[in-house]
Amino acid sequence: MALTYAKSGVDIEKENKAIAALAKQLTYKRTGIGAPLTDVGHYAGLIDFGEYALALTTDGVGSKVIIANEMKRWNTVGIDCIAMNVNDLLAMGIEPLAFVDYIAISEPNNEIMRQIGEGLAKGAEISRMTIVGGETATLPDVIKGFDLAGTCMGMVKKDRIITGERIQIGDAIVGLPSSGVHSNGYSLVRKIINDSGYSYPNPFPYNTDTTIGDELLIPTMIYMEVLDAVNRFDIHGLAHITGSGLMKLHRVTKYGFDINDPLPPQPIFRFLQEEGGVEDVEMYKTFNMGMGFVVVLSQDEADEAAKMMGGKIVGEIIEEGIFVKGLEIN
Repeated sequence: MALTYAKSGVDIEKENKAIAALAKQLTYKRTGIGAPLTDVGHYAGLIDFGEYALALTTDGVGSKVIIANEMKRWNTVGIDCIAMNVNDLLAMGIEPLAFVDYIAISEPNNEIMRQIGEGLAKGAEISRMTIVGGETATLPDVIKGFDLAGTCMGMVKKDRIITGERIQIGDAIVGLPSSGVHSNGYSLVRKIINDSGYSYPNPFPYNTDTTIGDELLIPTMIYMEVLDAVNRFDIHGLAHITGSGLMKLHRVTKYGFDINDPLPPQPIFRFLQEEGGVEDVEMYKTFNMGMGFVVVLSQDEADEAAKMMGGKIVGEIIEEGIFVKGLEIN
């Protein structure tokens, strides 16, 4: 039987229901400075700060850290941690300012911590922001190995917030390439590798100069060029393609997406699909499939914006649905 994300242990529908149960309890809302400007559920949480909105995101690296442990290489997961947070800020046109990290580890390990710090520093430099602190907890009864997460703060003028409400039918969709799997879907990735008989140090079949583990540890792209584009073009909507793949596009608009000329997925996706017998729709509902970020704007500006950001026009906004070369994803 074809593998799915749910069969690997992560059921997105159940997860969404559980999150809704949690969010339903969060009823208290501050007023005045610090009052919420958005409901729970968009890419970032925004609060009132006078002329500005302050924004917060929080995310982690997920089970990608298990592969880092098996490869004994931890210097990229810090970049992933930064990227997963910063990209969510960028998906609302928000500039990242500061970051704090949280590391839970089974026992102190100087080399692991040094390499995690190396990646965090690199990610912060790319993001043009400062790491101002964090927390490390030694939890031998709770954690096997380590877990890495963080929280990012950003700032934007209130009249510059991009929520997707200005998206119109006929707008162009610009896709920005990913670097690979990024930091989502790794429960399915690990299930495929474990069931296939491969191990992470094995040569990658499509490029024997590297290993499967090296391909899977390529860090998540940080899309700071999006912030530069926001300051230059009239951007209508933005989306960071993470967990649940292209289904993330539902977060930004009620309209649909016709992706008729998609970016090519990297070979790692073909390898995972073939080894796991994963259906096309499931691949697009789990992974970024080569497109890590989406920018929506008018057709008039799309070509220039695509060139500036290193992407390409992949389709246009339609009335409803999500399609990739005619394949219905939702």
